[in-house]
This record gives sequence, C-alpha cells and structure tokens, in this order.
Amino acid sequence: MTNDAHSQPSGQDQELLYDPAVAQLSHGERARTLLETVNTATLCTLSHKPADYPYGSFVTFSMDGHLPTFFISELAEHTQNLRRDTRASLMVAESGGEDPLANSRVTLVGRVELVVDQKLRESAKESYLASHPSAAHYIDYSDFSFWQLHVESLRYIGGYGRMSWVDGEQWRLSEADPTISFSEGVLTHMNEDHGEAMVDYCKAFSKAIDTTSATMTQIDRYGFEMSASTQKGPRPIRLAFPEPILTSEDARKQMVALVKKARQLLDAQSPE
Repeated sequence: MTNDAHSQPSGQDQELLYDPAVAQLSHGERARTLLETVNTATLCTLSHKPADYPYGSFVTFSMDGHLPTFFISELAEHTQNLRRDTRASLMVAESGGEDPLANSRVTLVGRVELVVDQKLRESAKESYLASHPSAAHYIDYSDFSFWQLHVESLRYIGGYGRMSWVDGEQWRLSEADPTISFSEGVLTHMNEDHGEAMVDYCKAFSKAIDTTSATMTQIDRYGFEMSASTQKGPRPIRLAFPEPILTSEDARKQMVALVKKARQLLDAQSPE
C-alpha cells in the first residue's frame, strides 16, 4: 500500500478537510480495481486510412491476470489497425453519479499483441467468458482472435485532484481491492439506512464540522470516502478503518465501532 499525492484541483484553494496521510489504495491498485469492475472501454489504435490518426472504438474486455484481453473480429477496423501497428491505449471509465468528472477513469498505454500460444489462448478464453458469457456462441469462430494489452504505463484519474502516472512495473505488481465483491452492497446500505451516522463521522473525524448530510461514495480495505454537504458545497472526506478489512462483516463491525467512537467524541464536545 502506498499513498499517492492527493492535491486540490488547479485554481482551487479550499483546504482539504481530512488528513491527507490517511491510508488508502495506491493509484495502481485503484486502476486495477476499476478494470475488474468495468468490462467495456474505448480502444484507441492508429488508423491505417487515413494513416496514423488516433482511432477510438468501443470494445469489451476481460482481465487475464494483469493483461486486458480482447476477443475481436478480423473485420473490425481496430484489428486491421493493430495488424499494422500494435501501439494502442485503452480508456476505462466509471459511470454513474451526479458529476461524471468526479468519477474514476484510467488510460492504459502499451502494445496490443495477438495471443498465439495455445495455453495462453485457453487462459484468455476462460477469463473472457467469465466476464462475457454471451460470447460463448461465437467464441470458436475462426475470424475472431484474442489480443492482449501489455501495459507500459497508465494515467489514473480518481476524480478532482487525484491523479498520477503509474509505470508498467507498478501495474504488474498491483492487485484489485478485495472489497469489490461486496462494496456496492455496503454503499447502498449506508446511504439508504445510515445517513445520520455518516454525518457524525464527518463532524467527529474531519474538519467538516458543519456537515448537514453525507453520501458514502467508495469503500476499500483501508477505509471509505464520503461526499459531505457543507456551507461551501460538497467536500470529499476520507476516513481510515482501524485495520484493513477483508469481508462485509469486517466492514460492518468497524463502522459500528467508528460511529460509537464518533458519538462519544461529539457528546464530549457538546456544552452541558
């Protein structure tokens, strides 16, 4: 786990309302987690007519280890482009939310190479069908092939002010966060049933003491993030768990403990 810099957006001088040293996923881990949860993207290749222009196309993909994997037709324009020049980029973006620019996205740069080895092809096929079971009816078509992006570097943007380049070695060492299997359920539960607790989190553990409401926007093994409604508008708040979590039950226990602690602190601060 590393702590990447979290700076304020250019031209914005608002003070960060939480401790910037709070434990969090590295940008490589955040990117890896995003690619495990989204399986459609924009693949940009270099066009062959007209020559050498960026050509963006919609693709589906899966993750075979750290390799984004595509199953594409020889008739596709991007396949013809890759046959000429394997340099490419893949842009994957999170969807939803009121502000699209606050969502996470990543652009991976490298070379997309044809999978020729039979053993590697079987691994690619297994991973692709796990993500796209509807492809089973054409998975053995002779005019389709597996290709994989060998990432040389990537640019991760996690919303406003959170961004960096990640090199290929960091990418290959990064793993997806283990909370992805249950994070959506936790977010839904907290936002639907525990709005008051999140306000208490913000008031007790951050500088957002004027918070009137809060929405949980993300959870990972190190902590969680909220968007707090304050007098100056919505502000991001990140809080750490006392220790990393691995299961939804871990999350429940630690959030219960945190809200008890928050309310004890707030009670101690209130005038008698």
